[in-house]
Amino acid sequence: MKCPFCGHSEDKVVDSRESKEAESIRRRRECLKCEKRFTTYERIDEIPYMVVKKDGRREKFERQKVLAGLLRACEKRPVSIGKLEQIVNDVEAFVIDSPERERKTSEIGTVIMNQLKKHDKVAYVRFASVYMDNRHRCFWRDAVYFAKPIAIQHYVADNKHARVR
Repeated sequence: MKCPFCGHSEDKVVDSRESKEAESIRRRRECLKCEKRFTTYERIDEIPYMVVKKDGRREKFERQKVLAGLLRACEKRPVSIGKLEQIVNDVEAFVIDSPERERKTSEIGTVIMNQLKKHDKVAYVRFASVYMDNRHRCFWRDAVYFAKPIAIQHYVADNKHARVR
């Protein structure tokens, strides 16, 4: 907090009290340089973070929606809940870091796909196939690239005597 008198950035809190309506906290501060006192008020930030959909609609950002999509993509996959929680935290931090208090779903989806690509290729392909809506060739190139070794592993496991070329 900068002192309004001298601009010094270090102060100490002398007194703290809730407002009558309990909507804010009033703090008396003292500048450590000029020793003058000033008052600050803190209140909870109530403006929601928004997500801009493909069609331009705006919706409130919901962690649960992100987690639900990840759980669906990672169903029957060896991805821990801790990893999924970390991805959700990263996405939430990405949305909160937006100066406009909103992000496009395409930006959020890209963050999620990049995280899934690092942790589980199958979950990445599952999520991307829904998210990308079969639009981009580069996604399908990646999908084939990731899926081919997995398909070969399953084929070899099912057909122990088969030769892979």
